[in-house]
Formats: sequence, structure tokens, C-alpha cells
Amino acid sequence: MSNISNAVRYEIDSSHSGIHFSVRHLVISKVRGQFARWSGTVLAPDGDFSRASVDVVIDASSIQTGVADRDTHLKSADFFDVATYPELTFKAKSVESLGGERSRVLGDLTIRGITREVALEVEETGRAKDPWGNERVGFTAKTKIERKDFGLTWNQVLEAGGVMVGDRIDIEIEIEAVKQVGSKAA
Repeated sequence: MSNISNAVRYEIDSSHSGIHFSVRHLVISKVRGQFARWSGTVLAPDGDFSRASVDVVIDASSIQTGVADRDTHLKSADFFDVATYPELTFKAKSVESLGGERSRVLGDLTIRGITREVALEVEETGRAKDPWGNERVGFTAKTKIERKDFGLTWNQVLEAGGVMVGDRIDIEIEIEAVKQVGSKAA
């Protein structure tokens, strides 16, 4: 992406951020979930987020949908196969300004060892100093992926027609990132 020698480094505060998803179930409703353990870094050349690079690593075994049996199935070889593929990753390749605080971030998403380019629609939601003097910045992002593109093909055909699990996954991300003191990259 950009020259990172003069980049300002931000660490994503995952305790104040979230990676959430939803998928159709039985064609009639949505199941929602999230990943509980993940980390990420944003490098902004000269503090300019329009040229930023983003790297995120997600612990696949931290998937949570609110139903223990479903979570166990999602961790199995039928879905994420966390024993073989313990991490999901995202690495931004480019940022395109859409005007105002909005941008499109293109990057490589890797799930089950399969990498596909995805586009995130991103909006900067604000900047603030926390009570300890740290500079923070917020972003919200959305995208949609087809799970079959990443080898997530398990399904069950329903007697009345349709399938148990939809193919499209809607992803919503809330980010709060903290500027690192002395954060100019080497």
C-alpha cells in the first residue's frame, strides 16, 4: 500500500470494537453472531487514513452465536475447521475516498486458507481523547461475502424447498482504534 516509514500506528481496541455477522436460516430468518477474540493494526501514513493499511487477525474458535451446539458445529470441519485453520485474516490493499468521512477499503480476506478480495464500505465515526489522554478514532464498516467462495459449503436441503443456511453473509464491523505513543513506524 503506502510508504509506512512515517506511518502513525493505531491498535484496534477489540474490547470496544466488534466483528458481527448474520446469515439466513431456513430462508425465513437471520442468525447473528460475532467473533470474541481478534486483534488488528491500522497504519496511517502521516496520520492520513485515506492511505492507511489495515491488518486484522481473528481467532476462528472464538465464534459466538448464542447457541453452544451451533458454535461447536461452526468450529467443525463442516464450516471453519478451526483445528486446521485457526485464524481468519484481513489485509487491506487500497483505500478509495468516497467523499466526506466515507471510503471503500479493498483487501484480502482469508478463511479456511482461501483468500478472496472483498470491499468494505467504511465510515469514520469520530475522534476523541479518552480519560487517560490517548487519542482514539472510530470506524464502522460493512460488507457482504458469499460463504461458498471460502469453502464454507455445508448445507441441508429442506423438504419444503430451500436450504438450511443461506450463502450470503452480511458483515458489520465497529472499530475503536488507539493511537500508539511514539507510533511512527521504523
